[in-house]
Amino acid sequence: MSKSLAAVLAALTLMSGNAFAEESPWLVRARAVHLDPADKSDALGGVGKTDRIGVSSKTIPEVDISYFFTKNIAAELILTYPQKHDVTLDGAKIGTVKHLPPTLLVQYHFLPDAQFRPYVGAGVNYTTFSKNELLNGAASLEHDSFGLALQAGADVAIDKNWSINFDVKKAQIRSDVLIGGAKASRVKIDPLMIGVGIGYRF
Repeated sequence: MSKSLAAVLAALTLMSGNAFAEESPWLVRARAVHLDPADKSDALGGVGKTDRIGVSSKTIPEVDISYFFTKNIAAELILTYPQKHDVTLDGAKIGTVKHLPPTLLVQYHFLPDAQFRPYVGAGVNYTTFSKNELLNGAASLEHDSFGLALQAGADVAIDKNWSINFDVKKAQIRSDVLIGGAKASRVKIDPLMIGVGIGYRF
């Protein structure tokens, strides 16, 4: 009996070890993401329907690191390097701005063992603006922005480790436009981000 029990325990230990090896909690993805700002802003000075501030669209590289607490629940940290955008006033370029927008999301994965693995996520975005002298230094964007972020996407498994990823996010990125240190307008960048990439599960 003792030998049989030991054999069963050894088999269970081996199976659990194999299961853990197959279910690593770490997933890394690399994506190409097209960022399309909403470009909604108050008119400069708060009056009239003209003098609207806008930020250019751009396709950017993105890397994210996910950690799975369970098969269904994960946290994802989304990173890129500072991105440069043109800033426009009624369609005319008035300068450039760099922004760095790390985002942290909590996700729910509906079918973690299927080949097609859809998920949704919600979290927070923090964006910092730099090198944002506008109108030849007469104006700038407020330095920091905090906002909500929503996400939906899917991983399509190629094999045990590799997958193809499709992802859509919407983030709240908003900033005051400052002229001489005083608020002159508020711009709602609020980009829609559509991405495709590859993932690797360690």
